[in-house]
Amino acid sequence: MAMKAGLRDYRARLERVLAHIRANLDGPLNLDDLADIACLSRFHWHRTYRGLTGETVWQTVKRLRLHRAAGELVYSTDPIEDIAARSGYSNARAFSQAFKNDYGLPPIRYRAEGGHRRYDTLSWQETDIMYDVRIDKTGPAIIAGLEYIGPYMEVGAAFERLSAEISRQNAWGKSAGMAAVCFDDPDSKPANQLRSLAGIVLRAGMAAPAGCEVFEMPAGRYAILTHKGPYAELSKAYHWFYGAWLAESGETPAATPAVEFYFNSPMDTAPTDLLTDIHMRIE
Repeated sequence: MAMKAGLRDYRARLERVLAHIRANLDGPLNLDDLADIACLSRFHWHRTYRGLTGETVWQTVKRLRLHRAAGELVYSTDPIEDIAARSGYSNARAFSQAFKNDYGLPPIRYRAEGGHRRYDTLSWQETDIMYDVRIDKTGPAIIAGLEYIGPYMEVGAAFERLSAEISRQNAWGKSAGMAAVCFDDPDSKPANQLRSLAGIVLRAGMAAPAGCEVFEMPAGRYAILTHKGPYAELSKAYHWFYGAWLAESGETPAATPAVEFYFNSPMDTAPTDLLTDIHMRIE
């Protein structure tokens, strides 16, 4: 019992540190400050963090900064130099090399040729580009998680809180995978008002962890888009899926939120290899 209580305490400390990192991605971050936030010895802090997360503090900072940078490259026209500076790099060359190492292309080419560009093709039937969309009967599924209000690009913060909470409750055995429910259309609401649920798919017969909201995904026919690539590209995938694909498919969407299922994790998978299924319920 003491061991479990100790682990819960360390998870709470970790959650504080991750929240601080996310809130200060633009500013300087150093191990001493993070150790103070965690209330841990500077001598042991880095080893403890890596033991709990599977990555070093600097790997976390780099991953989060490059994730944000990928979104800026896809959805903004900001100069590469400005994005590099916000990502903590003193020059564009160093940023370009780091980005290429993780995303497969240097920033300029990623903006022009990255995987997100395939969703800029309006017609899905008159192109040689293959889109992995299938229609299948699926569900039901029960998703338990934590509510998140804000840009979908930043929902990772809610997953971090969820992970800490499930670990505190020793409830990972209830999970059949990670999922998110997207309740709002980003084109109809400001980004800071978008509501989603960062959750786990509950195994059959399992109760939701304490403090979690529950969404029941109904059984039915679903159009399923499999996206391989960075999470920063998902917004474009949605636009194409609910726009060009839906218009030319002849299908009618049901009044049910979209659900995302994740098959690997950015903690141990390159952004280019991340796999996400977007489920759109259809009549």
